[in-house]
Amino acid sequence: MVAKTRLLVPGTIRDRVLDRLKDAFDVVRIERADPALLARSEAASISGVAVSGGLGAAMIEHLPSLEIIASFGVGYDGVDVAAAAARGIAVTNTPDVLNDEVADTTIGLLLNTVRRLPQAEAWLREGRWVREGAFPLTPLSLRGRKAGIYGLGRIGMAIAERLKGFGVGIAYHTRRPREDVPFAYYPSLAELAEAVDILIAIVPKTAETHRTIDAHILRALGPNGVLINVGRGWTVDEGALAETLGDGVIAAAGLDVFYDEPNVPQALLDLPNVSLLPHVASASVATRDAMADLVADNLFAWFERGAALTPVPETPFVRKAGNDLESLR
Repeated sequence: MVAKTRLLVPGTIRDRVLDRLKDAFDVVRIERADPALLARSEAASISGVAVSGGLGAAMIEHLPSLEIIASFGVGYDGVDVAAAAARGIAVTNTPDVLNDEVADTTIGLLLNTVRRLPQAEAWLREGRWVREGAFPLTPLSLRGRKAGIYGLGRIGMAIAERLKGFGVGIAYHTRRPREDVPFAYYPSLAELAEAVDILIAIVPKTAETHRTIDAHILRALGPNGVLINVGRGWTVDEGALAETLGDGVIAAAGLDVFYDEPNVPQALLDLPNVSLLPHVASASVATRDAMADLVADNLFAWFERGAALTPVPETPFVRKAGNDLESLR
């Protein structure tokens, strides 16, 4: 009998991933990505990893035969890609399959924030419509607004397409302007914030995006301004945000992501002009199943055909006979 290729799954991952892999691979489970939980003799036999969350350099180093890391999610900042790339290990993520779900949630969060729809529903459910009459008029509206998208990648473009249907003007800031879009480009985040009254953050977690939305940017957004963050909590200075919301420096905010999840600052919880979601932008069964399938399909493609379906830009490798790797570039 030919031995099956061994895969490691540290921590939890969607059951659908395991169901897809269990017959074709020898799947090894450990509680978390900790080298101490996997004997060196067993670590030496691991060829691939399927992970939802982090995989640091120490764990990567502990796996001498590792060829591929299939990460569950479009963001892959939890994986030490530099350590993987240095050894020729492919890293994959799950782009595109969640674009529409995240974009839909962004629009929903924007409407909740501007029109206070969750508060209106609570008014009805609590019997206040009967006792006190109509829900108060919302001071904010989408009418006549201009949205600035901070990060015009795949998801940012899906958000922009939806915003066009609301008659909202669109501008954006990225590291470099795009030549394939009709939207106004601003070379700095501060200039974008000055030009718009809705700022939508959908940038990844990198050193360059750490707390870039700070008090200065929020002041530039102005007293009619609305901040929506569906990217990473890492991007927003939450202390500055709570202060500016409380002082009326900006009008409102809608957040699906937070700096220290699942912990949300009490200062934000206490504010009436912020709409909060527990990181659910892609959290539908259909979308999470599609993400799970792409994790599994990347592993099948690598070991059966020699190339992953969605390698991240830093690891554009292919698998050759004898497990030698070369770059696609």
